[in-house]
This record gives sequence, C-alpha cells and structure tokens, in this order.
Amino acid sequence: MFSDIDKKYAYDGSDLGSVYTPEKTTFKVWAPLADNVAICLYHTCRDEKPYRHLPMTKDKKGVWSKVVFGDLDGVYYTYIVTNDGVEQETIDLYARSAGANGAMGMVLDTSKLNPAGWDSQNYVKLDHYTDACVYELHVRDFSIDPSGHFCYKGRFLAFIEKGLVNDSGDSVGIDHLKELGVTHVQLMPIFDYVTVDETDIHRPQFNWGYDPLNYNVPEGSYSTNPFDGKTRVAELKRLIYALHEAGIGVIMDVVYNHTAGTADSCFTKTFPEYYYRQWNGERNVYANGSGCGNELATERAMVRKYILDSLVYWMTEYKIDGFRFDLMGLYDTETINMAYEKLHAINPNVIMYGEGWTGADSPLPWEERCMKLNARFTPNAGYFSDDFRDTVKGNNFENKTKGYVNGASGNEENVKEIISGRIPHPQLPNMEKYSWTSTPAQTVNYVEAHDNLTLWDKLYYTNSTDSVDTRKRMDKLAAAMVFLSQGIPFFQAGQEFLRSKPFPGGSVFDHNSYKSPDAINSLKWNRKSEFKDVFNYYKGLIALRKAHNAFRMYDNADVAENLYFLDNLPQHVVGFLLKGDESLEEIVVFFNPNNYPVTLHAFGKYGVYVDAYYTGTEPCRTVEGDYEVEGISAIVLGRPREIPKEQNEETL
Repeated sequence: MFSDIDKKYAYDGSDLGSVYTPEKTTFKVWAPLADNVAICLYHTCRDEKPYRHLPMTKDKKGVWSKVVFGDLDGVYYTYIVTNDGVEQETIDLYARSAGANGAMGMVLDTSKLNPAGWDSQNYVKLDHYTDACVYELHVRDFSIDPSGHFCYKGRFLAFIEKGLVNDSGDSVGIDHLKELGVTHVQLMPIFDYVTVDETDIHRPQFNWGYDPLNYNVPEGSYSTNPFDGKTRVAELKRLIYALHEAGIGVIMDVVYNHTAGTADSCFTKTFPEYYYRQWNGERNVYANGSGCGNELATERAMVRKYILDSLVYWMTEYKIDGFRFDLMGLYDTETINMAYEKLHAINPNVIMYGEGWTGADSPLPWEERCMKLNARFTPNAGYFSDDFRDTVKGNNFENKTKGYVNGASGNEENVKEIISGRIPHPQLPNMEKYSWTSTPAQTVNYVEAHDNLTLWDKLYYTNSTDSVDTRKRMDKLAAAMVFLSQGIPFFQAGQEFLRSKPFPGGSVFDHNSYKSPDAINSLKWNRKSEFKDVFNYYKGLIALRKAHNAFRMYDNADVAENLYFLDNLPQHVVGFLLKGDESLEEIVVFFNPNNYPVTLHAFGKYGVYVDAYYTGTEPCRTVEGDYEVEGISAIVLGRPREIPKEQNEETL
C-alpha cells in the first residue's frame, strides 16, 4: 500500500510548510488522501478562534496549497485536515516555530531573529571525526543549580553568560567549557517536546526530551517567553552563536525514530498511518522498536524526505555542526547515507553518529538497519561503542559488575581491541572476524552518558569498600582510556568533576533520571572545586590529545602501521607504542589497573606527559631506565623528534 503511495505521490519540492515574504506567504502541506484541507490564522497562540479560515487547493502529488497576501510575520496558523470524513486541527509538520506547548505553528521572517554577526560566523572546523572531543549536555542541567549563579537559569541564554564563577571562584558555564577544551557540545533534545508544560515554566519541571512533538521547532521551556514563537528561535541562535564564538561546535541530539504520541500526532492527523511502521502491514498495529509506542518509517519516501529536510533546515538556519541520532538502529542505512551526502555538501565539517541499536524488535529488515554490526554500510556515520563502555567499567546494566579499571581480570585482549578503535589490526586476530568499524572514526568511545549510572556512581556500587582516593584513580584511568584510544572521545557533562545522581540519603543512585528533579540532574558546579584535581586531569588529557595526531588517527592503515602493542608486561597491564606523530618520534602508553605499582624499563630518555597525578602537553619529568607506574593509573611517555642538523644550524 505505502509503496504504491510513494510511487504515485512522492513529492520532491523544497517548499512544504510556510514560505514567507513580506508580500505574501505560501502554505503547502502533503496530504494526498485527505478529503479536504483548510488553514486557520490566529493573532496569538492563546486565541480560541481563528481570525481567518481559508480553504486550500489540492495540486499535483497530493500537495495542498494556499497563498495568503500581506505580511504574516509572527502570525500563528494551523491546518484542519479531513480524512475519511473525520476533521482534525493540527500544527504544520514543517512548522518552524510555535506557541506555548506547540499547538500552533508560526509564520516567521527568520532573518530578523539572527544575532549581530550571525551572517559572518561559520561552522566550527573539523578535519576528521577523530579530532572531535564531544561533551554531552542538557540545557536545563547546565544552569539550574544555585551554585552556578546564572541569571537565565535553565534557559538557552545561560550559554551567553560570561565571567560566572562558583562559590569557590572557579569558572562555570561557557567559560568552563572553554577552559576544559572540548571541541563540540552535544545538546540533548532542543526541539519541541511534550512533557514539560510551557505555560508554566517557572514551576520546576524536568525531562530529558526524548518525546518529540515538533521536530523543526525549538523547545519553548528553554526560552524566556514560550508564548512568543520568535523568542525561542532568537534565543537558541544566541546560544549557538556564543558557542561558535568560543570555538565550540554544536551537535544536535535528534530523535526521528519515534514521536511522543501516535493517534494525536501531527503526522497521524495529516496522513493517518503513513508515517509509522506497522507489523505485517496491519492497520493500526504499530511497530514499537523504540519502546515508546511507535517508530517512524524512515524507508518511506516522504518520511525520508521529511527527515532530510529537517536536518538540512537545522544546519542551514541554525548552523548546527553535527547530529547525534537516538536509536539509530531504527533508521534505514539509505536514509543515513543520504543525510550525510546532503549535510556534507552544505558543511564539509559535519559530524554524524548515533546509537547503533534499537529499543526492541522492529519490522525494518536487519540488513537495512543502522546497527553497530552494519556500520560498514554507513561509512560516514559513527556509532557509540558499548564494547568500550562495558570493557572499561563493567556491564552498564548491572550495578556491581566490574570492568578493567575497577577490578575485573582477564580482559586485556578486549582492552587492546577498544584501544585500536575496534578495527582489524595485525596483532589482534579476533578483529578480522569481529571488527564492526570500517575506520577508527566510526567508534565513539565513552564510559558515561545521560543513560544509566554516572561513572562515579557505578564505581561506588562496584567498589564501595575502596577509598574515595582509590575510586578517583579508577575514574582517571577510565578517562585516560577514553582520550588516549583511537576513535571519537565522548563524555557526559560533569564527568570531569565526578558527577553523581544520588537519591535523598546518598547511598542509592538514579540510573534513569529522565524525569527526576533538578536536585538529581543539575550540574553541581561546586564539585569542580571539590574535585579540582580530577577536572585538571581531564583538561590535560584533552589538551594532550589535541596536541598529538597519533592519538586521533582516522585511517585503518595508519593505525595498523603506527600502533604496536607491547608484550611481556606485568599481569593485567596493557601497553602500546605510537609512531607517526608530528612532534614526538615515539609515544608509549601503559594502563595499570592493579592496585599496586609495577616497574617498567625505558630504553632511552622519555618525558612523562601523563601519570597518576599529572596530564599535560609538556612533560612533568623525565625517566630513563627502570621506573614505576603507580597502581590504578596510566602513564604516557614521549620522545621528541630530533631536529635535523641543517635545520638546527638555520635556527642558530
């Protein structure tokens, strides 16, 4: 049925939604089987009755259209769509902004909403995915805690606030991001979602936002005035401008795999059933691979077009630098590949990655899914490496299961596999069969994200009898593995100061805080000062990674040629040598998860760039001959390249 609809009605125009000029606005909606479509215009989003009700005309390919003359900038509108004799009012699928709670779309002259300097500002440069250092962040978490002293608590505009400090005088907010050195911030959902009531934004409400309502509309609860559709657009642009001005790219967390509701969604009201997958073609038997009640049928022509149009819109209108796809296993590979082609043509610096799994089974054929094990079919998309996560800290879903840094034994070969970026490597025979990446750029390495326990809370469950200092060493070792392995490093906001999400009482921790209160979810900025040594450790690791291309190779052949695992090491210790760096002739890295020091031997003089306490781009000391690697720690040794004699003479 739906394939026939695609053949007959698929529309390739770029003008769906409202196309504004000061003289007129053209409205177009794709509803090929509708009996009738009309448009309603409203002065405000609180109006109960429209001031104009206008019939639309059905054109080719099932597109209904209407030209309304006059300047409609700031006017709200809805469609009334009649299907099978049932009349329903709905927001435009392509609406660019909305009033409170997303019931009405808004006609916009978006050029009037750009901050000063917007047109001259460009995307953040990213030569290769592996050059990125991604920081996952929730807009409300960022600024809602009193310790941050923000004026715009929980709002987009908190990102423009500079010069703020916590109670001990350490930088917070955007100044903290710059100090830390991340290249990209991944913002958890900033599109319009359902669960926060935008008519009462001063009442404490929280949700991660994985319940989409309007995909092309910024979330109103993050704006200072949700009742004015212009405000949310203008303020989100100011957020992005501020991050770009700081040299930080913006990655948008997108959730095109499902919608918050099914029967009451704008998709169903516009064209019942078409946008969602069904089991065995049965009417209203919706697939639920998302675990949220439905899943979008990305393989259908107009669903795919909608997703591609939406991605292009966010990139062109808001200068988004990249996209993180939620439950990417529910997307078909063709859609993701087409998305990359379109986005890369606009911004060659674009980065795309996602979750290579589903929430449950789906009718989408296995071989068409953007699953981690199908990564070779989408060579320009990265995938979160749960292999990395679970190898380092233990099973993500079992609180007390240990990993490499917190006491597990016998997984040294797994550690080597994740260090190499899970690509085929001459020293790793298993990777010939079990590698799922086509390049190191396809693996997103992490030990903590918004889902499940924070790393610090996980370490409490697995090692509650160990001291805080011992668990801090485990955290630092895990961080060293994230930033010194091949692939894309990713970490959750606050991980750099041991973020924790305790329930009241402090000994039980929230593993799924999607709707928990601010007391659990907010960034406690005073922890930066309390755990300043951990913050400095992360900061130094990021700087070291940026300084040396050997830690961020992007080609399989380079990794195979320039990464060599060392043999005959003490039990549980993993070590490797890196060559091919621009400034260091040789880099040697050792991970020691044992709770005791081990003695190693340096054949020559090396600078120490990382040890149990120090990380940085300049060595803290040198070693030669026998030296110790402290328990539960990493060490990085570097030998500078010799300056050719003739070059030395020129310098003199």
